Amino acid sequence: MGKTYPNAADALVGLLKDDMTIVAGGFGLCGIPEHCIEAIKASGVTGLTIVSNNAGVDGFGLGKLMEKGQIKKMISSYVGENKLFAELYLSGKLEVEFTPQGTLAERMRAGGAGIAGFYTKTGVGTIVAEGKESREFDRQRYILERGIVCDLAIVKAQTADAEGNLVYRKTARNFNPMAATCGRITVAEVEELVPVGTLDPDKIHTPGIYVQRLFKGDKFEKRIEQRTIRKVA
Repeated sequence: MGKTYPNAADALVGLLKDDMTIVAGGFGLCGIPEHCIEAIKASGVTGLTIVSNNAGVDGFGLGKLMEKGQIKKMISSYVGENKLFAELYLSGKLEVEFTPQGTLAERMRAGGAGIAGFYTKTGVGTIVAEGKESREFDRQRYILERGIVCDLAIVKAQTADAEGNLVYRKTARNFNPMAATCGRITVAEVEELVPVGTLDPDKIHTPGIYVQRLFKGDKFEKRIEQRTIRKVA
């Protein structure tokens, strides 16, 4: 079989357990691993810590896992589109670690590169800096942020080959490439699977060395987070 699997459920066999940490790629509802999320929901695992820029919306994306009470903690940047998220957080049923967006991306990248931590000016003097080591460089204060390494990474790509080399489409390149590197095991769902050697090496965004399992999704809903239109005069 190699790295390719027939579907999300098969690709995740043996990888899911209660109280694990999962990093999910995507930006808003763009480029999210829809099939993997559905398979995790069906598995019934609980106590999950999810690392993702967004928290999905009510009834879609990571919102599906929240509805079933499977998520214990979110490490996120932007969560304003999910009413259930707010209710769970305010009632004390969901732990949240808010992280500035650029810092979150760099924490994923650092973890994937084997970097334990890094110093950044982002968040200095705010609640983000509370409890974190700080240091002065060139007369400016920086705080220490830890790199992120998760038990499992789930990502969504436009195209892949059987070796797991991935190509993302446009906005889906936000967070998916970093997420793919910081999971101890990475599962990728793709829209198109091509023969090895087809992809231009210069256009590969995630090398196959980071991907252990992948599958071709049969249908992607691809919702729009906020549909904005205007009348034509």
